[in-house]
Amino acid sequence: MVKILLVDDNQDFLDILKQGLSAHEVLLANNGLEGVETYKKELPDVVVMDIKMPVMDGIKATKEIIKFNPNAVVIGGTAYTELQKDLFDAGAKFVLIKPFSIDSIEKIIEKHVLKKRPRTGYYK
Repeated sequence: MVKILLVDDNQDFLDILKQGLSAHEVLLANNGLEGVETYKKELPDVVVMDIKMPVMDGIKATKEIIKFNPNAVVIGGTAYTELQKDLFDAGAKFVLIKPFSIDSIEKIIEKHVLKKRPRTGYYK
């Protein structure tokens, strides 16, 4: 199971993502400031970050998270294609254009989070 932090000011969008990612532990934040605070407290494996939000936008929030943990996996999600570069510059590892599928998030988790975890167990 992966711990995922979803940061977006659209509650309906958060609810859809949370339901679609129910195989994982999902945390929610309604703006960038809440996202940064939740990240520091919970240390999720992945953050899915919107750009345009009240209080603190996703670009500034991504910068704060990367400053706290340079290895953080932040997936930017935006409908504003002209801001993709800003998310990458802030430290996002991936940017998905809205509307994006749950499957696209799952593929990133599989390839860039789960495969990097150390394997556990005893093998003969």
